[in-house]
Amino acid sequence: MDTTDTTDTVIVIGAGPAGLSTAAELLARDVPTTVLERGSELAATWAARYKGLRFNTSRRSSALPGAPFPREYGQFPTREQYLTYLQRYAADHRIPVETGVEVTGVRRIREGWALTTSAGERRARHVVIATGLFNRPRIPGWAREPGFDGEVLHSSAYRDAADFAGRSVVVVGAGSSGMEIAHQLATGGARAVRLAVRTPPNILLRELNGLPGDLPAPLLFHLPTALADRLVFAVQRRIVGDLSGYGLPRPTRGMMSRQKENGAGPAVVDREVIDAIRGGAIECVPAVTALDGDTVVLADGRHVTADAVILATGYDTGLPDLVAGLDVLDERGLPLDCTGGEVAPGLRFVGYVYRPGLTGYVGKIARRVAREIATRSAKEARRSRHTAAA
Repeated sequence: MDTTDTTDTVIVIGAGPAGLSTAAELLARDVPTTVLERGSELAATWAARYKGLRFNTSRRSSALPGAPFPREYGQFPTREQYLTYLQRYAADHRIPVETGVEVTGVRRIREGWALTTSAGERRARHVVIATGLFNRPRIPGWAREPGFDGEVLHSSAYRDAADFAGRSVVVVGAGSSGMEIAHQLATGGARAVRLAVRTPPNILLRELNGLPGDLPAPLLFHLPTALADRLVFAVQRRIVGDLSGYGLPRPTRGMMSRQKENGAGPAVVDREVIDAIRGGAIECVPAVTALDGDTVVLADGRHVTADAVILATGYDTGLPDLVAGLDVLDERGLPLDCTGGEVAPGLRFVGYVYRPGLTGYVGKIARRVAREIATRSAKEARRSRHTAAA
């Protein structure tokens, strides 16, 4: 029989915006909470992203509750500004974060939950998993095959265009990151830049006439999906135009349909990216099917020479390994409840919702989660006192 006492009331796994905001809300309600972070610093996933990265959503829709971004950050905070923001948020709320502690397994025990970590076993009555949607790089099978003479790396390992000056590069994936990295390379000295497109993206501009492009986003989520798709298509035709003559066909599925089906958001870019495609600085080509010697094989049978391939092919959550055997995930590998509700007694997930302005949205979820856990913890404490008195 398991007789070890639970050492924490709540353990939050992950020190990104979802984990930090959940911890802050719990601490504000006097619920003892510890955050475990596998990286060497807060928001390690963000810290590892490429230079020049900026938010796709404006600072007003991306801030955590009660913690607005400084006005001097501009409309769209950079990676460096965001890291500073989260570090200040953690300090202001006195959040205890243990860095360098990786959680590899979660299992149910009599008094709550046991966590297998790189620093030994930890136990808690309540566990909030907030490791994020973008946790593990997704690598296509063909990219793992040997025989390519050049360099292959995931976008998570890309840092700066200067590393690719004078080289021919194929960027795989036409999402926000892929298109932005391709533009950085094209303006940063790469000899040739090709953007391999498997699924034509829904393209939106980050800013339009001085206003953030995400302003209508909340309204779109409340409209019928088909109507929202039609509205976005109309905006794309007028603002972005037809890029099919440049190797970028019109999308066959609407933005909201794809968002709700598989979490595929729009490619949010600056006008300069579109200009680079129209001007030929970025050549859009079909999807990659294989690597062969010093060439990349495309879906149309062409072989194009490349010194490097950058995989902007997305991320997986890593949740199936973390919660193996608990039956708390759906067929997509996402939590049964993505809005912070309990999926098992004392176990919750925060930050697994596909939508614009995710940082601000998860902050609102964190507040509700903390309120529910605080209420449950108070009942548990009263029950324990009653049992002890009896």
